[in-house]
Amino acid sequence: MTTIEHITDIAAPVEAVWAVLTDVDAYGEWNPFLAFEDAPAAVGDRLRITVRPGRRTMSFRPTVTVFEPRREISWLGRFLVPGLFDGAHTLALEPLPNGHTRFHHREVFRGLLVPVMRSVLRDTDAGFAAMNEALAARLQTHSPTAPR
Repeated sequence: MTTIEHITDIAAPVEAVWAVLTDVDAYGEWNPFLAFEDAPAAVGDRLRITVRPGRRTMSFRPTVTVFEPRREISWLGRFLVPGLFDGAHTLALEPLPNGHTRFHHREVFRGLLVPVMRSVLRDTDAGFAAMNEALAARLQTHSPTAPR
């Protein structure tokens, strides 16, 4: 098992961060790492996701495992068959007392191929950092407040 996690404090309320995270049509304007074909909306949804770790582009169809508005979106993706290379991905929001938001971006990788996927995991770690930084920057310039 390998865990990649980046935590970023964002100077915006949870509602604003949630609005940016769920506006998947705008990801191309700011997100250097992750793209959705359709927005996740409920547990059990099958997503179409493209990630760009390093110079690679990988597309897959994970299943939403948690969907709690203004709190968390999680999904489980698998490469070919369960137990080969599985990734449990989480985007979670934590309200802070000052009205800001702590963004938790985490993925737990399990499976037989995890030990030999070091370069993919290293590039994924860099992609998480870039996405978190871009999310914080997006909220400095675009501050949607309508909850979804």
